[in-house]
Amino acid sequence: MSGKGELVSINISPARGTEKRPVSEAVVDLRGIRGDAHAGEWHRQVSLLAYESIEAFGSEAGRSFAEGDFAENLTVRGLDLSGVRPGDRIAAGTALLEVTQIGKRCHGHGCAVFRRVGRCVMPREGIFCRVLRPGTIRVGDPVAIERREGAAAGAC
Repeated sequence: MSGKGELVSINISPARGTEKRPVSEAVVDLRGIRGDAHAGEWHRQVSLLAYESIEAFGSEAGRSFAEGDFAENLTVRGLDLSGVRPGDRIAAGTALLEVTQIGKRCHGHGCAVFRRVGRCVMPREGIFCRVLRPGTIRVGDPVAIERREGAAAGAC
């Protein structure tokens, strides 16, 4: 994996706690992905997960998972997200995102993903961003990381 990858899935849901559905393209505005329940005035407007993380998690769990099963907005392939830090930027399509948080607290049985899947990869490997530049994203678009000097080391 490298600093460039491909957007393999865009996933949205109209309400929190409901399964995300894939779409082929989406408009990203200053609140997040238009039509997604997590869009808003906060630091987790858009979430990303590496396709490779989904595959590895499936191997550990002994079952397969699809893009969006972990409620991530963007599933990317071929992009090493392991070294991403808050402050780094991610370009996808014509949109530009800034990483604000790595991982999140697991809500256990109160989480729709946990109830459906049994556990979740997002607390360890989910990348959360805010929108810096609105744009349009499409499945198949290139995705690239711009490392920022002085970006914070570790999760928020």
